[in-house]
Amino acid sequence: MEKKPAYLNNKHLYGLMIRYRNLLKESKENKTSPPAIPDDIGKSIVLICSRLINKSNFSGYSSQYREEMVSDAMMDCVAAIDNFDPDKTNNPFAYFTQIAWNAYIRRIQKEKKQQYIKLKNYENTIVLSGDFDNFDATQHAFNEITSAAIKDYESKYILRDGKEFKRKKVKKNEK
Repeated sequence: MEKKPAYLNNKHLYGLMIRYRNLLKESKENKTSPPAIPDDIGKSIVLICSRLINKSNFSGYSSQYREEMVSDAMMDCVAAIDNFDPDKTNNPFAYFTQIAWNAYIRRIQKEKKQQYIKLKNYENTIVLSGDFDNFDATQHAFNEITSAAIKDYESKYILRDGKEFKRKKVKKNEK
């Protein structure tokens, strides 16, 4: 069985990053404007971000949602190019992949929070209206799903002084 060629050559990307870092260093020393990001680095970032979204972890999301995740990841990767330190790592592929992964997770968390806010507002509207008599079966089922989603979100996060904190998992023997 013949091995497929990798879609990205890490050694080549590392060389590009070293050259870019040297140009960046020269521009800082000469107090000139920073160099443009080379096209090959940009293409590599696009490849990393667009291929990572195909992992099974992100397969259940809509195409629009996935596009937002990819665009967030690309922006974060471009913003972090200057922070790549070849003294710490010689693997820019892993560096950009981790940045993209974290961007995907942040987008998912933001969207879950927005969904929670929408559902909580819906629930409050129903409670404040007090019109429970005109509920049909569909509205009742939707309300149960809404309540479950709200409880799920609230079980994972604690709200204190308008700030959100992730709940710590309780070990079984501590219960």
